Amino acid sequence: MLKKIDRREFIKTSTLAGLGIIAGCSVKNRFDLIIKNGLVIDGSSPTIYPADLGVKKDKIIAVEDLAHAGADKIIDAKGLIVSPGFIDIHTHTDTELLANPKGESKIHQGVTTEVSGNCGSSPFPLNENDSQELYGSLKDRYGIDTRWQTTDEFLQAIEKAQPSLNYATFTGHGDLRAFVIGKIDIQPTPAQLDEMKMVLAKTMEAGSLGLSTGLEYAPGSYARTPELIELCNVVKDYNGVYATHMRNEDDTVEEAIEEALEICRQSGVSLQISHLKACNQSNWHKVDHMLEVIQNAHDQGLPVHADRYPYNAWSTGLSSFLPLWSRQGNTDDILERLRNKDDLKKIKTYTEGRGRRIGGWDRVLISNCRNTENEIYEGKSIRECTAMTGKEPFEFIRDLLINERNRVSVIGFAMDEDNLKKVLASPLVMIGSDGSAVAPYGKLGEGKPHPRFYGTFPRVLGKYAREEKIFDLVTAVRKMTGMAADKLQLKQRGYLKKGYFADVVIFNPETVIDNATFSDPHQYPTGIETVIVNGEITIDKGQHTGAGRGKVIRHQC
Repeated sequence: MLKKIDRREFIKTSTLAGLGIIAGCSVKNRFDLIIKNGLVIDGSSPTIYPADLGVKKDKIIAVEDLAHAGADKIIDAKGLIVSPGFIDIHTHTDTELLANPKGESKIHQGVTTEVSGNCGSSPFPLNENDSQELYGSLKDRYGIDTRWQTTDEFLQAIEKAQPSLNYATFTGHGDLRAFVIGKIDIQPTPAQLDEMKMVLAKTMEAGSLGLSTGLEYAPGSYARTPELIELCNVVKDYNGVYATHMRNEDDTVEEAIEEALEICRQSGVSLQISHLKACNQSNWHKVDHMLEVIQNAHDQGLPVHADRYPYNAWSTGLSSFLPLWSRQGNTDDILERLRNKDDLKKIKTYTEGRGRRIGGWDRVLISNCRNTENEIYEGKSIRECTAMTGKEPFEFIRDLLINERNRVSVIGFAMDEDNLKKVLASPLVMIGSDGSAVAPYGKLGEGKPHPRFYGTFPRVLGKYAREEKIFDLVTAVRKMTGMAADKLQLKQRGYLKKGYFADVVIFNPETVIDNATFSDPHQYPTGIETVIVNGEITIDKGQHTGAGRGKVIRHQC
């Protein structure tokens, strides 16, 4: 049962406060900022307790009764929860912060730290061909002319943009593999594997948190287990984390979990299973066993955890409905196969099978297209699009991918609500949005992205903690803060403690809720009152102040 301590009891039992001393300083000392009268969830304590926070520069100096202390700025948090800033342990934010460093859709949720480079994809390392393609895309789409190739160069570009939230990243295995051996289905030679290990080590020395894989995507899917174990040996040597979008999340999801655990056993690496789920109704019954296997592995000493977003729909590229062999190479290679009659029959058979397994084309929505003439399809199911065009589903998919040069995002409704609650409630599961930092305006306001981009953290607090009561508020906050900081070894973050960075969220526990929907996703949540990043007020009464005090967090090897 949740235990609250009233202010009188807290002050009485606080030796420092009883002596009139605040965190080793006289109460006469002024702070830059005091948050007073709030109810604190500090990320570690099992209780909610009344306390004030004192901040100087970018650090928390006191978590005490500061009734007699002064400050340049005082926030009255009466009736509100004061918690550590939320850490989004699974995101895809990277170049979005170069386009709009405010990080709008995330900072409005209370996210103060983005953890990117997931699912095997990161904007480094880049070979010459891939870098030129990326630079051209960024210039065409956002007007950005920033260039980099290495991890350090990219992180410097993020720092120069002065983002409103903190940023950390994994190294994407797909990009690492492409850098060394290309985007084709071959196995690395011993020399190539050694080069991959060397490049991975360099990215970690530059600050990468570890390695992420996207084993359902090309080219990461072409890797076999021994390759991944070898790479994870490097990650283990650098005390990093292996985050995996597993090889399968539907028909062979249990086998995919076993592969992830085997990599963990063989290398000793800290394992994070990304967006844990069982897709398609025929696999929903597997979730109990999946959770049991992961818990048993953890109980036996394996450092395994997972993350999940609080929705029953996934989101990815429309090209995921093409067979893996057809996704080899660059964009032109893929599109050529979609034009080749000899390849087309095999591709169509696979695509139609995927449509049947998810339960029909009415369960797949087009969420984003780049070309103006295709915006009419956004927010509509493929079934609706075929009715509009008179085309069969595969013909529509093929034509759209060619027209958009493979730049189409989709949302698929494939999961079960009861299973979602079981996964979220697991003591080994943290909260991750699997989304990017976008905005309801400008280029980042285009399309109809998954509502998780805007609503993940308020939805967990409002729907699943307050309304569904699958866990209490303290547990919900811990899954978003201290638990993630511990897993990723983010120093002096994730908790409200003396000497820690002042990443703070103030929210209303009675009103906090997501507002983003699948049909109208570009909506900020309700109830996130104030967000502070490194001591700077960034969201004030729900409004962005324009502050850009986010830092790049580099892994300390």
